[in-house]
Amino acid sequence: MISTSGVSLSYGSQKLFEDVNIKFVPGNCYGLIGANGAGKSTFLKILSGEINSDKGIVTVTPGERISFLRQDHFTFDELSVLNVVIQGEPRLSQVVAEKDALYAKLDFTDADGIRAGELEGLFSELRGWEAESDAAVLLAGLGIGTDLHEKKMRELRDNEKLKVLLARALFGRPDILLLDEPTNHLDVTAIRWLEEFLLGYEKTVVVVSHDRHFLNQICTHMADIDFGKIQLYTGNYDFWYESSQLALKQAQEKKKRVEDKAEELKAFIARFSANASKSRQATSRKKQLEKLTLEDIKPSTRKYPFVGFKAEREAGDRLLRVENLSKSIDGVKVLDRVNFTLKKGDKVVFIGDTELAVTTLFRILMEEIKPDSGSFNWGITTSRSYFPKDNATYFDGRDMNLIDWLRQYSSDQSENYVRGFLGRMLFSGDDATKKTKVLSGGERVRCMLSRMMMIDANVLILDGPTNHLDLESITSVNNGLIRFSGTVLFSSHDQQFIQTVANRVIEVSASGVTDHEKSYEEYIEQKLGARA
Repeated sequence: MISTSGVSLSYGSQKLFEDVNIKFVPGNCYGLIGANGAGKSTFLKILSGEINSDKGIVTVTPGERISFLRQDHFTFDELSVLNVVIQGEPRLSQVVAEKDALYAKLDFTDADGIRAGELEGLFSELRGWEAESDAAVLLAGLGIGTDLHEKKMRELRDNEKLKVLLARALFGRPDILLLDEPTNHLDVTAIRWLEEFLLGYEKTVVVVSHDRHFLNQICTHMADIDFGKIQLYTGNYDFWYESSQLALKQAQEKKKRVEDKAEELKAFIARFSANASKSRQATSRKKQLEKLTLEDIKPSTRKYPFVGFKAEREAGDRLLRVENLSKSIDGVKVLDRVNFTLKKGDKVVFIGDTELAVTTLFRILMEEIKPDSGSFNWGITTSRSYFPKDNATYFDGRDMNLIDWLRQYSSDQSENYVRGFLGRMLFSGDDATKKTKVLSGGERVRCMLSRMMMIDANVLILDGPTNHLDLESITSVNNGLIRFSGTVLFSSHDQQFIQTVANRVIEVSASGVTDHEKSYEEYIEQKLGARA
């Protein structure tokens, strides 16, 4: 178990945490959520002991080991992959080092022999004899083959290094597992393996993630950071989101009879409790939900942007035909003889061997770059709006406020009209006069979404629209695309986003495309089945 008592932390005049008292117990998985800048990663560092709070204490049950996933993939460049993972259990590493030092002594004494015996016992107790095979199992689950085990970390690609660091954090089954964005750069098969691993993990897990599907699969509780406090809620992310939104709606509808509000909320709790009985964490979560009272559910104070796309006119049935598109970049073939046809209303997720393949295809379709060969033809009734992965060219060198920036893309030049679109993305009041040069990555994304909503296109092309966004904004974009009646071409790493938007999957690689005319879930089942 790990708990905090009176933990407070400030950076200058900004209070990040104030008098936080919370307890994380074995057998539960806690999703730590909060708006961007709320301090999620910082709180994990406080729990791990990496940084100290200004006040308060962190208490860990004596003898329990904490493992903290750090994503610094340059730290272990000169170590082999297998050694990096095994050193995730520091007690085992210490035992091995002391053993090796003893056996290397030329003047080995009786006392040394006694100590060596003790160390051999500890080595066995810590599964030293099985260490390499245990590490190999973790690496295999995450997609790191045996051909990489003896390579130095500096020889691996960045996404491979992150998988090794995750295996290191999981190694030795730590008592308290702190995971900061563990699904970053993981492919879907590795994510599903990690979900299975954590579902069977009976110790304490605290995780920060922007992947809602992941949080829904593994979490028994949500720990919500808001106004410097952390409030604990039973249930997964969807339960927290829907119940807090329902509570907020009911709090706002003051004219409704109190009894009606109570009955609706009771019915909601009962429905989610029944759903939990079908989940992988069935028994514990169902019992926890059944114990909830109306007082346990509180409205969320977080603000959600509004994302709504509408088409000025409906597209015709002939939408897009791509024929034999090929493209090389810096002498490397990225696209080769790409062929596919889209029809009106398709919502297609494009998945590539590399992100560059999908980005290149989207840039060609938006006529930002030309293909080396092949052609594409949009229907004459189509109008297109584009969300690029790299939006720097829209902002760099433009010293203007947000109103003037968005006005560039508006047919209606009035300030009230432009402010309306900024307000939907939470740029209201003085925020609308911020300079573009001081915007964060997430704020730039929200500006680009305001621009897209203003264009009223019937085809949307979005390359990584959830990057840099917090969970609230991701949810809003997700809902906006579900409601949109036009055609969508997009890429994303967010599983729930893909599952709820896409009705078709197209894989793009240097050798062509594979068009899976099926849902994302069916595609994943096929992929996992092939791997098994």
